[in-house]
Amino acid sequence: MDSALFVLNEDLLLRILSFITHDSDRKAFRLVCKAFLRVDSFHRTHLRILRPEFITTLFSKFPRIYSLDLSVCPQIDDGAVSMLVGYGLPDWSRRLRRLVLSRTTGLKAAGLEMLMKSCPVLESIDVSYCWGFGDREAAALSFGGSLRDVKLDRCLGITDVGLAKIAIGCQCLEKLSLMWCIEITDLGIDFLSKKCTQLKQLDISYLKVTSVSLHSISSMEKLELLAMVGCGIVDNEGLHYLGKGCPSLQALDVSRCDRLSSSALAFLINGHPSMLQVYASHCFHEFPTKVIQGLKDLKNLKKLILDGAPVSESFFKIINFNCKYLVEIGLGKCKGVTDKGILQLVSGGVNLNILNLTCCSELTDNAISAIADTCRSVLCLKLECCNLLTEKSLYHLGLHCSLLEELDLTDCFGVNDTGEAQAIVLLFLLSYLFCHHSDQGLYYLSKCTKLICLKLGLCTNITDKGLCCVARNCSEIRELDLYRCQGIGDDGLYALSSGCKRMQKLNLSYCSEVTDRGMECLGHLPELSDLEMRSLLNVTGTGLTALATGCKRLAELDVKDCASIDDSGFMALAYYSRNLQQINLSHCAISDVGLCMVMGNLTRLQDAKLVNLYNVSTNGFEVALRASCVRLKKVKLIASLRLHLTPDIVKTLKARGCRIRWD
Repeated sequence: MDSALFVLNEDLLLRILSFITHDSDRKAFRLVCKAFLRVDSFHRTHLRILRPEFITTLFSKFPRIYSLDLSVCPQIDDGAVSMLVGYGLPDWSRRLRRLVLSRTTGLKAAGLEMLMKSCPVLESIDVSYCWGFGDREAAALSFGGSLRDVKLDRCLGITDVGLAKIAIGCQCLEKLSLMWCIEITDLGIDFLSKKCTQLKQLDISYLKVTSVSLHSISSMEKLELLAMVGCGIVDNEGLHYLGKGCPSLQALDVSRCDRLSSSALAFLINGHPSMLQVYASHCFHEFPTKVIQGLKDLKNLKKLILDGAPVSESFFKIINFNCKYLVEIGLGKCKGVTDKGILQLVSGGVNLNILNLTCCSELTDNAISAIADTCRSVLCLKLECCNLLTEKSLYHLGLHCSLLEELDLTDCFGVNDTGEAQAIVLLFLLSYLFCHHSDQGLYYLSKCTKLICLKLGLCTNITDKGLCCVARNCSEIRELDLYRCQGIGDDGLYALSSGCKRMQKLNLSYCSEVTDRGMECLGHLPELSDLEMRSLLNVTGTGLTALATGCKRLAELDVKDCASIDDSGFMALAYYSRNLQQINLSHCAISDVGLCMVMGNLTRLQDAKLVNLYNVSTNGFEVALRASCVRLKKVKLIASLRLHLTPDIVKTLKARGCRIRWD
């Protein structure tokens, strides 16, 4: 073994490592020997840290780190930053180029300024969802003169003044996201457009800006992407400004802009025939032929999202004949989507990879068969609420779509065990009805290696038999939605635990047949990080203990209405599930002691829903909240508790940046 590894020099090992993308595989690589560990240490460029005191040690072990994520570190505040930075420039900060501080609500202007001054080559920073951030924090960001990418989503306190400071201090900006920064107005956007002339991507979604802002934005000669979702005050005049300006514009998102008309979009398209991406979901109540004709100019269009818009046969013809490079189309909830339209869309050589046909209720097997026959490189297909589909659709998907990675069949009640075993939609396992136990069926089965995400919520006809087919043949599946699939029980979960070792996200809510044995099976899924299991009344503390013991990576857990789980299960959760960041305990039978253990021991917990905990007293809530107030960023409590908690604990939570939702 040693001699075989000896011939692999570092260059070869680095090349091998570049092909390993999955975390568990990288961990296995590191554990082979010291040489492999050394190569991995040299190759790694990104760190996600849970405790700030380890930053210096980790950066010394990984000399090529330039990206740092502190978003899951609950202890980041001004004091922690002061200790990290100290005096002068520490080695780790001198080479840092990307920093993620999303949801670090304990960090304020002083700490942020220290970080900016200590990271001279920092190019990208993410402070999204830091609700308390305002103009003082924006002023601190302005010390990052080398910044090219800034994300400020939901920094609710930033106004035009703060934006102006960033624009003056960070004139090299190329990407800026201001989504939900609702205090920013036309004045701030105008100043930004004059100072940050290098901007290539700008997101002003949900801002209360008018067409005056678009007039300012139209002067940005290098702007390539503009997102303005939910800008309800912007009217047609704004799109006319964009149509005459922004010569480099390639992608535009005007979704949910209620005051825009399709004719204004046509004018903009006429001015930008090289547009590559157009997003206009839930925006237009009409889509006349004259406007559709304008799509002819978009010869290089790659993405077209028109969810909720009315479409006609002429629309599909124009797309078919002119948009030969189209790879993604979104027609969710669009009126007028029929089999004939889909046949026209895919018959002219358009090789679509992603199709969203959610709630296109007129579609039948003929449409899906046409997609499967012609778009054989399709990766994602969303068919939620397409209730006319039968096993024939699944047969053709299994037969032709060997690359399919994501399939959404939520609320398609035509899906049953026969159809699921037929292709299990991508399982490519044809049912015995079609295969007759032939080798051809095994051939289809062997092609099911690409499936990653499968959504079967509300498909009430499927049972453990169908789920066993999925588990047996889709070993790469990482996300599975079985919401209200009441035919699913312990046998199905046993099959999942044996065949789908890479499962990361699972929804079992209201699968009433699941018991403690099923939870014990899930304990054998080492990578499970997100589990929703509402109202599993047959699961007790024993089942939750088995789950917590085995699933050490569990980060999000929803046990709402699991009334049979007692404190023994929650104690185990508090002891074993140290990576938990979000939990929903509403309507559970947890007691004062159990709640205090959970909230006190789970040192990475940031989001907790604690509604209607009838066995927990006011004092129990008080102690639990005090034990976790340093790290909590969001908590949901019953409204009546507001009158009984001491003002001090509420004040402390808010001072730490925690958002309290009173239900």
